[in-house]
Amino acid sequence: MSATPIDVRSLATFPSGNYTSPGWVDLQVNGFAGQDFNARDPQPESVSFVARSLAAEGVRRFCPTIITQSPSQMLRALQSLVEGCLQDAEARAMVLGFHLEGPWISPLEGARGAHPVEWIREPQWDEFQRLQEAANGLIRIVTLAPEVPGALKMIEQLTTAGILVSLGHHLATSTQIKAAISAGARLCTHLGNGVPALLPRHPNVIWDQLAEDPLYASAIYDGHHLPESVMQVLPRAKGLDRLILVSDAAAPARCQPGIYDASIGGKVELSPAGRLSLLGTPYLAGAALGLKEGLENAVRCGRVSLANACAMVSTNVWQLLGRPAPDLTTEFHWDAAAQRISFPTHHS
Repeated sequence: MSATPIDVRSLATFPSGNYTSPGWVDLQVNGFAGQDFNARDPQPESVSFVARSLAAEGVRRFCPTIITQSPSQMLRALQSLVEGCLQDAEARAMVLGFHLEGPWISPLEGARGAHPVEWIREPQWDEFQRLQEAANGLIRIVTLAPEVPGALKMIEQLTTAGILVSLGHHLATSTQIKAAISAGARLCTHLGNGVPALLPRHPNVIWDQLAEDPLYASAIYDGHHLPESVMQVLPRAKGLDRLILVSDAAAPARCQPGIYDASIGGKVELSPAGRLSLLGTPYLAGAALGLKEGLENAVRCGRVSLANACAMVSTNVWQLLGRPAPDLTTEFHWDAAAQRISFPTHHS
């Protein structure tokens, strides 16, 4: 199909039509379409399946994400990802690197989210080295809590090693957040989530991270993790060029509504609307929608242009990483009336 290139600097309203944007990147994918990178018995083939499923939805690069588990289970999960990449060159090309979300996060209720408290622990450089060896050097992002003992030293060590450090699942004070930035932290993981339902009016971790210009922020715009008002405020406060959309997709993403036994949260329930929650509770257990819905909601609910939404999943990512954007494109159809995205049957 004939497609119009999107200029990410444009603030124009885009009519219905076919467009080409810089290739989309998802920095946080726990699983997708029934495949679980954090499964008790991880399968190398999951990387290929997820890569092709995401490619069909416009994603050109992604970060398989491993969450807090026992040391041995995290090693197995990383080894499985490496094996899957070695088996499939096409999938390997799509993997930007691995994202380690935990285990060095806050153990406090609310802040830890669905991460199992029994496996949350203090950061140790020796453990990271073991994990990185199992990952064949492919861990590129680490999410941790800056207030836990040993975190600042770990941030310095990770930054020196070329690892992007992101602050998440934490309750750090203003001073601790500033110290983490000085140590090298550059990103906030799913800002507005991974925090207790009740926070001090001010200061609190959301305000403080929004106020720090050196910090980029990732956010989940699936329509369940953040209300419309927050989706509107985040790009205004953080800046259109420092906000990055992620899916945070878990294994039930794109599956039928129902109850699933998931590695993230145990028994979880997927609603017809795509909300994934811990069974019998109002608490979220990851996301069950894709990056496509995030872009749609950025336009529909966040009130940014389609060009800005595309930048939040492409050029902003490479700017954060300090790397030139590769020559990758995502081709899609935009329905301006419905504010929906669809894809052709072939891919760029």
